[in-house]
Amino acid sequence: MNLKRFFGGLLTVLGIVGLIYTAVIFAGTTGETRDIKSLVIYGILGIVFFMSGISLVRTTKDEA
Repeated sequence: MNLKRFFGGLLTVLGIVGLIYTAVIFAGTTGETRDIKSLVIYGILGIVFFMSGISLVRTTKDEA
């Protein structure tokens, strides 16, 4: 079992969940300051997790 590839997949899934949650918050926002802060925080975390997970999966070599 390749632990790096598993961790990369986990980060990718967490990033996708964060981006979906950001979209849900965006759909129900009223424009208050608290809503905008939530959008920015969850959006940035989602993007960071997604990109780091994809790059970790992509750069990890398969070992038999």
